[in-house]
Amino acid sequence: MLDVWGGLDEFCTEALAQHGCASVSIAVAERDGSTLTRAYGQADDANHRSATPETVYGLASVTKAFTAMAVCLVAEQGLLDLDAPISGAYEWPAPTPRQLLQHRGGFPAFYNFHYETGPLPIDIDHYRTLVREPGTDFEYSNIGYRELGRLVEAVTGQKLGDYLRGQIFEPLGLSSFGYGSAYPGSLPVAQRYSADGRAYATCFSGHPAAGAGWATAADVALFARTSHRLLKPATVAAMYDGVPFSEHLGYGLGRIVSRGAGPVLRSHGGGMGGIAAMMIDIPERETSVAVLTNSTNKAARDTIVGHLMGSLVPGFHRGQLNPSPERTRPMRLVQGEWNGEISTAEGEIPLRIDIRADRQIQIRMADSAPVTVAATASRTWDLRVSAPLQLPTADARLNSPNVALELRIEQDRLVGRATAFKDGDREGWLGAYLVHPCVLRSP
Repeated sequence: MLDVWGGLDEFCTEALAQHGCASVSIAVAERDGSTLTRAYGQADDANHRSATPETVYGLASVTKAFTAMAVCLVAEQGLLDLDAPISGAYEWPAPTPRQLLQHRGGFPAFYNFHYETGPLPIDIDHYRTLVREPGTDFEYSNIGYRELGRLVEAVTGQKLGDYLRGQIFEPLGLSSFGYGSAYPGSLPVAQRYSADGRAYATCFSGHPAAGAGWATAADVALFARTSHRLLKPATVAAMYDGVPFSEHLGYGLGRIVSRGAGPVLRSHGGGMGGIAAMMIDIPERETSVAVLTNSTNKAARDTIVGHLMGSLVPGFHRGQLNPSPERTRPMRLVQGEWNGEISTAEGEIPLRIDIRADRQIQIRMADSAPVTVAATASRTWDLRVSAPLQLPTADARLNSPNVALELRIEQDRLVGRATAFKDGDREGWLGAYLVHPCVLRSP
């Protein structure tokens, strides 16, 4: 076993304290199947229950790697064609499963989290529209993975959790895995906490195939190291053929693949309310790593991942796992007024922006009082701005009190999106992320 444990006890204890994270569970798996594990902190503060290597954590978007594996297995069984369009009526040709696996299916970013039992108050189908032609560009979309989960269920006649258990978890000997809004097994579970330490209730969403997995760190590391054994070599090659979406990263079939100098890393991270997880495979070293924490704040996870990977991969940098934020540039639109609307399931919401000097934007939405905020731009957008404005729809009023505008110039219009969202969970639990088309015209 590689020596990555020197000084780890002190480092992790300090990282948890510094970043206000309750606990972390760590596993390193090697080619012979041996796995070393450590756990630090409290899995449940209220009950003074310590984290152990047997503690199960929520995986959030690491679940996508398991859903992608299920889709690939179904395809190998002849039940699904990865390159056949899915059913449905769309503005452009329908996306294929391969495009959905690569986050190139044309669906927008989306999440909806809810904390009471009963029907979900936000209907995901209101946002299940294509925002670009499939195959043309990358956009990380839980909606796409929701569609993939439904496809697996349709062609197998099984619930996705049952298929994952029978075709992946049991064959690989991963006994801790579970799937659902709450962990269905008998092992101890880490209580999830907000960034400021409040315990989360059970979380429900409309896209479980994108984020409803549970496991110990040991089983996540073993999955990363051994799951390729379930697939044919050609499918494995396709899974790790990451289509570039940033300078250092590509996205394959449910795996992020590093590009450029240094050993190739195959990974997937996950984050949502009370969860920050990371799974990494280093094929050149025949070693995999899993780091699971029970806090919305990813800082402790990232600090500990950096410490471990610095020992395993000389020259490691975080850009090999996570895309850097899109670089901002000054907003250069000329002064003037633009009028238009935000398109929602409840109808058109009037929107007016007034571009002022010093890159200030005054925004008026529907009947709300105007708000003036600073604007920037990026490679993709000619105008980017966020403001504490409530989109007046039932969905947004639930728990998404802010609006972000991302717009680009197309001929004589500003075209793009208006997104209702909540900025973190320091005030209440994490909300929804709701993207709406937006068009503005100069008078």
